[in-house]
Amino acid sequence: MIIGFIVVLLGIGIAVEYAWLKWNGSPVAQPNIAHSPQTIGSGTRLTYAILGDSTAIAQGATYNQGYAVATAHHLANRYRVTWVNFAVSGARAQDVVSDQAGKAGAYKPDVVLIAVAANDVTHVTAIDSVRSSLTATVQQLRQANSDVRIILTGSPDMGAIPRIPQPLRLIAGIRTNAINAMITQLAYDQKATFAPIAERTGPAFRAHPELFASDNFHPNASGYELWTPVLNAAIDQALHR
Repeated sequence: MIIGFIVVLLGIGIAVEYAWLKWNGSPVAQPNIAHSPQTIGSGTRLTYAILGDSTAIAQGATYNQGYAVATAHHLANRYRVTWVNFAVSGARAQDVVSDQAGKAGAYKPDVVLIAVAANDVTHVTAIDSVRSSLTATVQQLRQANSDVRIILTGSPDMGAIPRIPQPLRLIAGIRTNAINAMITQLAYDQKATFAPIAERTGPAFRAHPELFASDNFHPNASGYELWTPVLNAAIDQALHR
């Protein structure tokens, strides 16, 4: 009888958490993004590619308020930048290597921003699988251009997401730390650059839920604005390696 009671409680708990995830927040549309190359700035030519998930297309804000546009314009302060965004909402590390890396490699990019891992945190992708996918992505890009500079963002702080109920939010935070520790080491091993968005901006997101969009999951324009200086600094670091 006790075991049956516990099973019932667990079932109720799972149902409540599922309902919370489903109904806590209003859906936000995916911004329309340009899939063809764009050229801005002047000076030495540089090709820039963005790979990743919904954050790379600024879901939760408008595209022009996101970090893909902001980082491209940051580069355009010093270069004539041709840039193209291959990111897809919902992408995980495996999707990046299978669907995005090859398309980016066709442009032989000089700089690549890989913004992925959040969905691997929430979908409980095995860390070894994330490592393998990211390593293969880096290798594909290096085969296209041996001098490419690669920036890995890792996952944002998924333990800050209001839409995720406790105790799942606590688990998401632990998973974020574990995946980012692996990606930090991978970046070192692969001579890439790690952009610590979780470490640098996670506390602000935890303290200020108003930085999230109406879905209580994606950042809004102000949230993406917090990420941008971290990414710009990592891009500058990569270019001066």
